[in-house]
Amino acid sequence: MLDAKIPNGPIEKKWSEYQATCALVNAANRKKMTVIVIGSGLAGGGAAAALGELGYHVKLFCFHDSTRRAHSVAAQGGVNAAKNYQNDGDNVYRMFYDAIKGGDYRSREANVYRMAELSVRLIDTCVAQGVPFAREYGGSLGNRSFGGVQVERTFYAQGQTGQQLLMGTNSAIARQVKAGRIERFSRHEMLDLVVKNGRAIGVIVRDAITGEIERHAAHAVVLGTGGYAKIYYLSTMAMGCNATAAWKAHKRGAFLANPSFVQVHPTSLPALGKHQSKLTLMSESLRNDGRIWVPAKSGDDRSPEKIPDSERDYYLERKYPAFGNLTPRDIAARAAKEQIDAGHGVGPMRNAVFLDFRDAIAQHGREIIQSRYGNLFGMYQKITGIDAYVTPMLIAPSPHFTMGGLWVDYELMTTIEGLYACGECNFADHGSNRLGANSLLQACVDGYFILPSTIGNFLSGRIKEPLYSTDDPEFDQAESKAREDIQKLLSIKGRQSVDYFHRTLGATLWDCCGISRSRESLNRGIEQIRDLREQFWSDVNITGGAYEPNSELEKATRVMDFLELGELMCIDALHREESCGAHFREEYQTKEGESLRNDEGFSYVSAWQHRAEGEPILHKEPLSFEAVNVMTRNYK
Repeated sequence: MLDAKIPNGPIEKKWSEYQATCALVNAANRKKMTVIVIGSGLAGGGAAAALGELGYHVKLFCFHDSTRRAHSVAAQGGVNAAKNYQNDGDNVYRMFYDAIKGGDYRSREANVYRMAELSVRLIDTCVAQGVPFAREYGGSLGNRSFGGVQVERTFYAQGQTGQQLLMGTNSAIARQVKAGRIERFSRHEMLDLVVKNGRAIGVIVRDAITGEIERHAAHAVVLGTGGYAKIYYLSTMAMGCNATAAWKAHKRGAFLANPSFVQVHPTSLPALGKHQSKLTLMSESLRNDGRIWVPAKSGDDRSPEKIPDSERDYYLERKYPAFGNLTPRDIAARAAKEQIDAGHGVGPMRNAVFLDFRDAIAQHGREIIQSRYGNLFGMYQKITGIDAYVTPMLIAPSPHFTMGGLWVDYELMTTIEGLYACGECNFADHGSNRLGANSLLQACVDGYFILPSTIGNFLSGRIKEPLYSTDDPEFDQAESKAREDIQKLLSIKGRQSVDYFHRTLGATLWDCCGISRSRESLNRGIEQIRDLREQFWSDVNITGGAYEPNSELEKATRVMDFLELGELMCIDALHREESCGAHFREEYQTKEGESLRNDEGFSYVSAWQHRAEGEPILHKEPLSFEAVNVMTRNYK
């Protein structure tokens, strides 16, 4: 059933050959066709702007009050591209190889190579939009390194790269809004996908201000709605981040791939109490100059400046000398957990490690470090009251990014005809571990370059087809289901808040399906989530009404989906009896505690089909590697 539609030929020619032979829609016909885009971040917003520029009529939806508030703004550190300005040996193939290796050989070769190939074009596009990338003295764009690589290929705008890229995207959106090619719907949240004869024909949305339920039809629907790491409650994601659009598509027939592949970021601020609602990300870029360490003696509670070097354990440099502090995120996060669990944790709750800039400041001077990371240091001081130029930062692992997502083929189409997924809400590019600064890259190239080319291959066969009427029975059924869910939630009148269920679910997943998993913990997690879901539908309390601004109702509609997705994550992790990347099964590790992959048994994408009753159905997309040799990852 799973046809990835990967073009024939050598990997370096697949995308060019595809573009040379795919069907096109001419300019006169594009303006007759409507495309719905859900999500206004770099993936969705970039797709909307690019499709509008081509002449399509685009309806762009976001649940924020402004498209500028999409969570892409929080990706601070940079965006990767194989420009090789430093002449340090980088090229498209090396970038492709680093991403394949970093993902522990669990991603689709053709998609990853295309991402690396298009990275070169992306930087030129961003510069043309006015993104103020850092520059060297001679005027060329500056670069730095991120984890899992030995070259400098990350372009950055101090520590606010995502924000600057998103401003460029919003300028492109505004241009199309003024031209009349984009209709922008803010404070509208997708509640369901409308499917007719296996094809996506529209969406049901709720106006968060009035509470009105609306129907919108289109020739194609694009989801650019981000990931689902907020399912853990305490994560680096914003409070509003959710999985509802993707999950509703899944329940309508879109397969969900590798849902248990969730990245834990090694440089988040640690939790400081049980009442926190989120954690704050400290960009991985800090690991270029910061050194990570813990006291060599467990339980050492001296202030860090009083602990001499001889009594410090720079454990990443000790264990992985070839990459040091720039090991991939999955390895750095697990290593931090090992130190904390062994009693070497620091901070008030002993749940953190140090990120120390003493040596970098001594070598380069405070001004240079401030020019690279000044806003990050300022943010850290505002949150903690600590001057990180003087005292090492406290950092800890935290749920951050989801490599799993909706299954898509080479054209970014899901298993529902006419439904596309771009950016983090699809699974395609990162395998079981994303390398830093590839998130902004994937979002941008999916939206700006890939989708505008591939969607024409589908729409070219629908030129003579009018939009389906929103009076069709499929719209009636989808709207009725959305209204029933809302009324059911409001009628429960239980004793527990929505946050109670979200927080409890997050704690269960962190314990049972977090940095490490086991058969016992995953079975326990499935049972606990099922019990919690049953309690939710009998004891949740939602104040307010349906036809007014109601943040509790919005949260409830998202948490009810998280309670179903969480179970599938555990089922997927239980099924995959190996350790790979961010998926670390305690039963499958080497004597040194490293991941033990099973390429013979699990070199495939696990794509899950929803069933209304009973267990989900597993479909497998075999992964074949022609351009790289599959081997055990080694960063030592």
